[in-house]
Amino acid sequence: MPEDGAIPPGGYPLGDPVSEPWLPEELPARLRGVTVPWYVAAGWALDLFRGEQTREHEDTEIGLPNTPDAFGQVCAALPGCEFEVAGSGRLWPVDSPAFAHLHQTWASEAGPPGPDGRRERVYRLDVFREPHRQGRWVCRRDGTIVLPYDQIIRYDMRGIPYLAPQFVLLFKAKATRPKDQADFEGVLPLLARDERTWLAAALRRIHPGHEWLDRL
Repeated sequence: MPEDGAIPPGGYPLGDPVSEPWLPEELPARLRGVTVPWYVAAGWALDLFRGEQTREHEDTEIGLPNTPDAFGQVCAALPGCEFEVAGSGRLWPVDSPAFAHLHQTWASEAGPPGPDGRRERVYRLDVFREPHRQGRWVCRRDGTIVLPYDQIIRYDMRGIPYLAPQFVLLFKAKATRPKDQADFEGVLPLLARDERTWLAAALRRIHPGHEWLDRL
């Protein structure tokens, strides 16, 4: 959903999608031809940081620069997938105006045929098309946060790129759903001092008075 809360017109209800997301360890091979910076985001990023899966994940999300070239490389690397813009419980075609207003793009494959011969779409990956400026990452929550990609991307022991935990938690702080709170509680003891300091400063600016500040 766009940061200003606007919902593009059109689209169709998401309904009850079939989600069988790829695991993070599958992504380096599937995205082998992608040369732009990309990283595993959201809950899976925190589990890669922790070195183990700590909970179930409804989907797998990756982030990459919001450029035609970057998204085009992902589409080319996943030729069997159909892509749709997603947000606010609705889906839009990627050639609709919603593409410019929403950052989430869902990739799906045709599933096995059902009893009636129809093939349901099976959703595999959520692609976050993120702001960038002069080859650097820009935080979607605060456009004054601009950093080189090598400062926001880390790699686990298998070489899987993921968003550093302080940035993941900043995104999760907005909604603070039960799973976000659980992720915060699990990751907090593992954060380095500079990571805690950065997250606290960002929360004071973006979410003043946030409940996590006392813990940080």
